[in-house]
Amino acid sequence: MVGVTAVSGQNASFGHLIDERRKWYNNRRLIALNAWIVLLLITSSTNGYDGSMMNGLQSLPQWESAFGYPSGGKLGLLNAIQNIGALAGYPFAPYMSDGIGRRRTVFFGATIMCVATAIQTAAQSVGMFIGARFLIGFGLTFAANAAPMLVTEISYPTYRAPLTSLYNALWYSGSIIAAWTTYGTFKINSTWAWRLPSLLQGIPSILQFALVLFGPESPRWLIRKGREAEALKTLAYYHADGNEQDPLVLYEFEEIKAAIEYDNTVASNVGWKSLVATSGNRKRMRIIVALAFFSQWSGNGLVSYYLNKVFILIGITNPTTQLLINGILQIWNLAWAVSAAFMVNRLGRRFLFLLSASLMTLFYMAQAICFAEYAEHGHTSAGHAVIAFIFLFYAAYDIAFTPLIVSYTVEILPYNIRAKGFNVFNFVISVTLIFNQYVNPIALAALSWKYYIVYVCWLAVEFIFLWFFLVETKNRTLEETAAIFDGEDVLEQIANKVEGAHEVYEDGSPEKKSFGADNEVSRA
Repeated sequence: MVGVTAVSGQNASFGHLIDERRKWYNNRRLIALNAWIVLLLITSSTNGYDGSMMNGLQSLPQWESAFGYPSGGKLGLLNAIQNIGALAGYPFAPYMSDGIGRRRTVFFGATIMCVATAIQTAAQSVGMFIGARFLIGFGLTFAANAAPMLVTEISYPTYRAPLTSLYNALWYSGSIIAAWTTYGTFKINSTWAWRLPSLLQGIPSILQFALVLFGPESPRWLIRKGREAEALKTLAYYHADGNEQDPLVLYEFEEIKAAIEYDNTVASNVGWKSLVATSGNRKRMRIIVALAFFSQWSGNGLVSYYLNKVFILIGITNPTTQLLINGILQIWNLAWAVSAAFMVNRLGRRFLFLLSASLMTLFYMAQAICFAEYAEHGHTSAGHAVIAFIFLFYAAYDIAFTPLIVSYTVEILPYNIRAKGFNVFNFVISVTLIFNQYVNPIALAALSWKYYIVYVCWLAVEFIFLWFFLVETKNRTLEETAAIFDGEDVLEQIANKVEGAHEVYEDGSPEKKSFGADNEVSRA
């Protein structure tokens, strides 16, 4: 079997081809590539901004009075409508990503979101506000389908895992901006207290609208469309300073071709049925659907959208205090999520997921106990302890479920079903979010602290599932990672095709050089 350890000087299928002098901070082409990747990563910021903005707006008297003090089902609709809009886009997003390309799909989504945020900012009625949020969700579906796939498909090999993991981690960058914006606009005695946060939500989309079409397209998409020369040129330009004969570039190019050719031989159609047509695909989808459910049904939805309701139940009623805690929580989350993203290759996906699930169960149980103590006896210290355990719970959530759910999903899917499989992942998240946003406020009002017990039991179920079914993918190339679900023989088939595909010339000599790890290959 081809070697599978990848980075940081370790042996790997491609590790011996890496120029150790080429770093993200000293190579102009890698700096440019990573700048384009950052433009794609901020797609997640739009989503994070929305969740925190809606949390913050509920603490603004100006917003509540403008929309008739929404509560119950009306409040649930205001929160859930973005995800309902997302559902409307799901049937089309993967076809656009695979059809017109990753870049153009991001551009299409950004265009819709620019228009939608303008409508949201100018809203004169609750209906107009709801309609704008529907459009934000619709546009976000297209950008969020294409952006993380493009990140993982253009990244330099040694940086692929942490960069793709940063995608979901940067959800909190938008969340932080929204939390502190609503905190700052609280003292504006006009509708601009909520219009300004609504306007700022459009900044990532405006940047993408203006710039994304100038960035690189996915080499995998180009090869799939028969544009191999463009794909090779893109890989060479960003991964080897334009050298199309660089051993790493040739290895990547041939491995992508071999993987796509293999996918074509085992799946003549790439329709929705192909997601469950093979044993390997069924294993993938079982994990992907479960991770999507777990990411929203781990008790985090209670805090993400209804934190102020939790505050009120534990005696924290001052809007300024609520907004301040919300702002600090988002910074805490970003720090943990980004740190975990850079530990992915060192610690592995499985270890991080299991550690996360076990600690979440522990800290949510502690929240439930403290919440019950406050509800039954009114002890202020118990209410304050709930806040402390919310912070600890989110640290546990952020070490795996924030950075890994997107990166793990896109890396285990082979190219031919990546767009559709990732679309299913996003669809499941939207469905679970809609459920959460409608049911959580109702259940919390009816059950109070007892509702926490439901999530404690569910978190234990999550740990058991992850223990038995999650597959480790640490330190593999994108094509190797996708292939491990199909068996060792598939990995060997792809590796053999890559081995025999090219002759690498050294000093003009026609002697054939292998890509194997036992051979020395000259580096530029």
